[in-house]
Amino acid sequence: MIPKTMKALVVYGPNDYRLETAWPTPECGPDDIIIKCEGCGVCASDVKCLHGAARMWGDGNSISTPCIAGHEFLGYAVEVGENVKDFKVGDRLIADQILPCGECRFCKSGKYWMCQPHKIFGFQSCANGGFAEYVKFPKNSVVHKVPKDLPLESALLIEPYSCAKHAVDRAQIGCEDIVVISGAGTLGLGMITYARMKNPKALISLDIQDNRLAKAAEFGADYTWNPAKEDVVKKIMDMTEGYGCDIYIEASANPASVIQGLNMIRKLGRFVEFSVFGAETTADWSIIGDMKELDLLGSHLSPYCYPFVIENMANGNLKTDGVVSTILPIDEWEKGFDLASGREGDLKVGLVFDK
Repeated sequence: MIPKTMKALVVYGPNDYRLETAWPTPECGPDDIIIKCEGCGVCASDVKCLHGAARMWGDGNSISTPCIAGHEFLGYAVEVGENVKDFKVGDRLIADQILPCGECRFCKSGKYWMCQPHKIFGFQSCANGGFAEYVKFPKNSVVHKVPKDLPLESALLIEPYSCAKHAVDRAQIGCEDIVVISGAGTLGLGMITYARMKNPKALISLDIQDNRLAKAAEFGADYTWNPAKEDVVKKIMDMTEGYGCDIYIEASANPASVIQGLNMIRKLGRFVEFSVFGAETTADWSIIGDMKELDLLGSHLSPYCYPFVIENMANGNLKTDGVVSTILPIDEWEKGFDLASGREGDLKVGLVFDK
């Protein structure tokens, strides 16, 4: 029997998150699925949103409150609407973090991840997220089954690793490419383990935390460099006879990483920007055009990536060991958000209800 109320972390505004103990449990319509949330990862964007990042709360933002936070979640179906044919009670399920409208020009052309209304789980009241005991997958949710024997510590990485896959796919890595991935947090590590499957000529991980670089080496990076300790632009130039790397993927959310990448990438190179920055970032755009004629590509969300990621996590091709460093009960969400900032060396923090 599903209770009428539940515990949920509710967003009311910047620096105003409240753990409610009697929030209404979502009701299941004929096209919906209700899951009992197994766990939800704390994303860097969750931390930025909590602390009022201008990118999220400024002009043109799409956050609607009150809403339940969290978009890196999964759980077991406890109620399934009568019109739902592909899933049943007891299935372990996850959904793409976007809830497509199905009607805009992007949805109708198959580019659902760029849906014009752009409702994201955990940021809108019509798409409440996973820091709650129960979550509704409404009609149009892009739902996937998760093997029941996949450990939670791996399953919590399905969403970020799917985003990582899309970014790497945008880079179009070939076997002769020298690839630099800036940032070795959860997303950067997901990119490293997937990019390793592309077998580039050299795969280089950059981060200012040595423990993260050690994990990047474990996940397949050929070289791990710390920009705070060495001149990484010079090292790339020395490696490439002064030409520069072929591909640079920015996943650190540090403005300095953008400048660094523009300086180390070769002429006609491919620059993929993934990060969500806390504020506006500036660069010399003449490098992109007049000086180097770069291919500058953005990367957003994880279209069509979940099935591959789930399969290759399950068979061990995508490494996940040690990325989820801490799992806490939802009552300790403030500690979890603090640890998710990385200040104590954590990579991915998860929150659960049954711990």
